[in-house]
Amino acid sequence: MKRPAYHNVASGVPDQWPIRKALTLSDVDITHPFLTLARQLVENHILVHLMPQEQERLRVEGQVDINAQDDDTGDMHAMKLKWRGSYYNLIGKWGKLVRAKGLDVGQEIKIRWINGCLHFSVSPKQVVAVPPLRMVTAPLAQDHWPVKKVLTLSDVDANHPFLPLPRRSVEDHILVHWTPQQREILRNEEQVNVNARDYDTGEVYVMKLKWRGNYYNLIGKWGTIVRMKGLGVGEEIRLRWANECLYFSITPERSAAAAPGQALDQWPIKKALTLSDVDTNHPFLTLPGKSVEDHILFYWSPQAQEQLRNENQINVNARDDDTGELYLMKLKRRGSYYNLIGKWGKIIRGKRLNVGREIRVRWENGCLIFSVPQ
Repeated sequence: MKRPAYHNVASGVPDQWPIRKALTLSDVDITHPFLTLARQLVENHILVHLMPQEQERLRVEGQVDINAQDDDTGDMHAMKLKWRGSYYNLIGKWGKLVRAKGLDVGQEIKIRWINGCLHFSVSPKQVVAVPPLRMVTAPLAQDHWPVKKVLTLSDVDANHPFLPLPRRSVEDHILVHWTPQQREILRNEEQVNVNARDYDTGEVYVMKLKWRGNYYNLIGKWGTIVRMKGLGVGEEIRLRWANECLYFSITPERSAAAAPGQALDQWPIKKALTLSDVDTNHPFLTLPGKSVEDHILFYWSPQAQEQLRNENQINVNARDDDTGELYLMKLKRRGSYYNLIGKWGKIIRGKRLNVGREIRVRWENGCLIFSVPQ
């Protein structure tokens, strides 16, 4: 996973701008104007300078009035700092600032607190090479597959294999996750290699995304995919960018029809419990990193993935499919694997789990579902 967009500049002297952030799509959205800032940075470099009364107001009311000065122009603005749990929002005149300064994705904003006032600066020419991310707590994306297309006759013509995709959809839901350098390569060379993964089968293909003005073509192995999956006119393909890869899938109804009598496995993660998994003195369930990322994190929004990346753990709702019981648990990142912690010890005792039993896991409707067959 990539590092978060928040960072401090390494140097031999303290940075006069301790908070720096590459602006994301949500930061420059004037329809819902707010600037999202990381909790730890705000508490370390802003809240420590507030008066005790202001800190108390922020704790009780969830927001506090502050003065903010634009160091580029000298203009002063009355704004609010709002607490959102794992992050803070700067609201008030932010939408006006976005419009007035012409702020865009990738530009860097620098923030500091001096003499009772929040100071900020945005260099018009500086672009930080990080994919746009924002931090919210919602664990489930609004739409797992934001790009959808009903296949036409030309789309499934294996003699001229390419899949045209609308420009706006590609730029809003795929290119937005690329670094400025990657987008520049596409603009200059008009095509770029991408890894494409068939989510239904797990097959990975090296393909090309080619810019064609008002649309983009997906080329390379498209003819092979058409033949192998037996694609026809009227079927729907769904696409999404996640984990540096273009995922695609044919609608579940179509997939089931393509393989009569072979239902898709509803339990993509299965594991035989080990001694450490059933140790009630140190209760946690270890899950392979790749399985978690492919079958759980894949369904999360980029914001929730970023929260997990920053804090190394995140609350999840877990439901025992065998009993219907709900548990509030935590998913903890441990490098090449993940731990499920919280109520795991209680589950071990309640279900009398022991070494060798199989646990099955899936993600569904914002909840981690698990089952231990008898």
